[in-house]
Amino acid sequence: MFRLWVRLFKDNHMLQDTVICNDEEDTRTHKVMGSLEKACYELDLPKPIWLSVNVNDFKKTSKCRFTQDSFIEEVPFDYMEINVIEEDNTWF
Repeated sequence: MFRLWVRLFKDNHMLQDTVICNDEEDTRTHKVMGSLEKACYELDLPKPIWLSVNVNDFKKTSKCRFTQDSFIEEVPFDYMEINVIEEDNTWF
């Protein structure tokens, strides 16, 4: 089981959150990207652009924050934080 927690914050208060579960047999990268896409659809948000700072943070801690710089459209929050909260032990 792979689970990604997505939270939206404004003024240090959580506005919304969702957890996306992914049971597909796929690579970790595909699971992260697919889960993020599902979360953005569920929260009615545009998909963020992965900047180098996001990639580096995610590689180190399995979580990162997307600020307004990562979105083309204006978003109604200060940042979106994603965090892998469960990961299966299968390595591809």
